[in-house]
Amino acid sequence: MNFMLIRRIGPWGTAVRAMDQRLARLSGKTGRGFVISSLARWFVRAAPWALALALVGCANTGQRAGDAGGAVASANPQAASKARVSNVADNPGLTAAGNVPGAQDYLIGPQDLLKIEVYGVESLNRSVRVNATGQIVLPLIGLVQAAGLTSEQLASAIAARLAKDYLQNPQVIIFIEEYTSQRVTVIGAVKASGVYPVKGRTTLMQAVAGAGGPSSVANTKSVRIMRNRPDGTRYIEEFNLTEIRDGRAPDPEILGEDVILVDSSIVKDTAKQMFEFVFPFAVVATFF
Repeated sequence: MNFMLIRRIGPWGTAVRAMDQRLARLSGKTGRGFVISSLARWFVRAAPWALALALVGCANTGQRAGDAGGAVASANPQAASKARVSNVADNPGLTAAGNVPGAQDYLIGPQDLLKIEVYGVESLNRSVRVNATGQIVLPLIGLVQAAGLTSEQLASAIAARLAKDYLQNPQVIIFIEEYTSQRVTVIGAVKASGVYPVKGRTTLMQAVAGAGGPSSVANTKSVRIMRNRPDGTRYIEEFNLTEIRDGRAPDPEILGEDVILVDSSIVKDTAKQMFEFVFPFAVVATFF
């Protein structure tokens, strides 16, 4: 049994066997497992030093999260919330921006549920679902195309129609109550990567939890969201999931077609690989 274990270590089994016999004579110990058990102990002792070396070469890439905004849009939206945007100079498909829009970037789709409010005119306030052709029906103005527009664009279109024949300077606010036509992709260091439907208001924490949560090697200080703008360009926001979880940063809202990437921690990944490498030696050592 011991001979088979030595052979499994590698092509240097013969050298190990010879070294084992010599060291056994010098130490007074017997048995072919002396070298293997010594190697196992050496690897276990060396593991912390290997991790320390890995730490020297690592930089903390986690960034403080910004506020990505919410799903509320109006005809007079406030300035977009500030968030960290990655440097995309080396990524031709991406465009950097100083202020990152939030939910106003979401493109309305069929079956989405919208709550429409006209300030000061309660009779016009209602919740409507976008039909299969992408339209909604409202009092006074009838059919309005909604699909393919942001909530801000739709609010402006409704306000313009109302101002034309019915109201003076109407203020329209649109809340997206349910996102039923969109999906979000969660990849990276999570337990169940995949594509998930966006139902109602969904935050970053909820989206990651829906993918099984962070894996054992996740770097929760570096979670990135890649998002599409209405003009087809893309940008990246980076958030610190640890700060969000601890209540030290806001939990940003996730929009349809977002791609969430949870980074891996080099330190944790190295520790996992070291454990997987050392463990077989430790198991072999228990036989001697």
